[in-house]
Amino acid sequence: MIPRYTRPEAAAIWTQENKYRIWFAIEAYACEAMAQVGAIPAEAAKVIREKGDVAMAAFTEADTQEIDEIEAVTRHDVIAFLTWLAKRVGEESRFVHQGLTSSDVLDTCLAVQLTQAADLLLADLDKVLAALEKRAKEHKYTLTIGRSHGIHAEPTSFGLKLAGHYAEFARNKQRLIAARAEIATCAISGAVGTFAHVDPRVEEYVAEKLGLASEPVSTQVIPRDRHAAFFATLGVIASSVERLATEVRHLQRSEVREAEEFFHAGQKGSSAMPHKRNPVLSENLCGLARLVRAAVVPAMENVALWHERDISHSSVERGIGPDATVTLDFALVRLAGMMDKLTIYPEQMAANVESLGGVVHSGEVLLVLTKAGFSREDSYKIIQRNAMATWTRLGQADAKSFRENLLADEEVAARVPVEAIDKAMSAEMHHAHVDTIFKRVFG
Repeated sequence: MIPRYTRPEAAAIWTQENKYRIWFAIEAYACEAMAQVGAIPAEAAKVIREKGDVAMAAFTEADTQEIDEIEAVTRHDVIAFLTWLAKRVGEESRFVHQGLTSSDVLDTCLAVQLTQAADLLLADLDKVLAALEKRAKEHKYTLTIGRSHGIHAEPTSFGLKLAGHYAEFARNKQRLIAARAEIATCAISGAVGTFAHVDPRVEEYVAEKLGLASEPVSTQVIPRDRHAAFFATLGVIASSVERLATEVRHLQRSEVREAEEFFHAGQKGSSAMPHKRNPVLSENLCGLARLVRAAVVPAMENVALWHERDISHSSVERGIGPDATVTLDFALVRLAGMMDKLTIYPEQMAANVESLGGVVHSGEVLLVLTKAGFSREDSYKIIQRNAMATWTRLGQADAKSFRENLLADEEVAARVPVEAIDKAMSAEMHHAHVDTIFKRVFG
């Protein structure tokens, strides 16, 4: 995790302190369940809970260092923690971890951390959705040019552009809800997952207490297809972040200048060129999206473990778990803020619509000609030659608009009224069904 791109709320999920608190919760709940099924004395479970709670409430960096020192000898992180815990609990500590294996603690803890991260990301997505909905409705009828292949196509509205991104992030929210449910699984099944040394009711109890579901077949580890689906979902969300950020970057180009990131008082764009106002936030978001997606392939490769378990996945998840979730959290919050404060230039959008001399209305004029009796092929030829006559002379002294070329065309003048041409070249017609689309998106 890079501090520059880390919010405290996200970092807290992956601290050693949070991890050890979850580890203790798993062990304490397991002891309580074992006491209920008669596997250990009820008084022992009570002492473990009480003394453990006291120890965890007083947990400091010094305790983390102590556990690290123990691990330097044991070469085993869970045993190191259990050794530290035993010093605080005393004689009853012999009942801790009975029938469990390390993966029961590690995998269940990771499930808790990933669900915590998912909850934070879901809240972040709500911020993005709120910003997009507000700006979309604000610019519901703001005329702008649509582009295909980066070239002017037909007019649309800026609100529709944003509504499309809103719909995408709404889908992403549903994907993350599903991914959260899939990853929220608990495994307390012992060596190779057979429950030979621990009652399945213990797993059910721990799962319920932690807000998880029981893994049907854990094989000692929770199957990594769940994790692969989770990180793949994060990758899709990151791609949506990049798509919107790329749109902002294009719109902020000097030749376009239809929208730009908010420029703060005192902000500097370049060390050499004082006039610069660069799309630094959206460029940053594109880079962060790449980092999040970088976790997807390793998560996929973690699925194929040897037999019932190995630990080839462990080192990968220690990296991608914090990095992907923390980075995406930062990116989503940054995106929400960027869109909320995005500076939009409706006048420039309107000017750009007509900047090619009206040729962007060629599609509707084509339909007018076919309705006037021309074949589609002849209509296309007539429209294209007049559009190209405008296109190729743009900026020249003798340049004529698309409308002027059409009205001067003998074939068009003979069969198509001027009023029909003018109606076809009205940009407002492209707003006719904005309400319908908005109802589909926002209800």
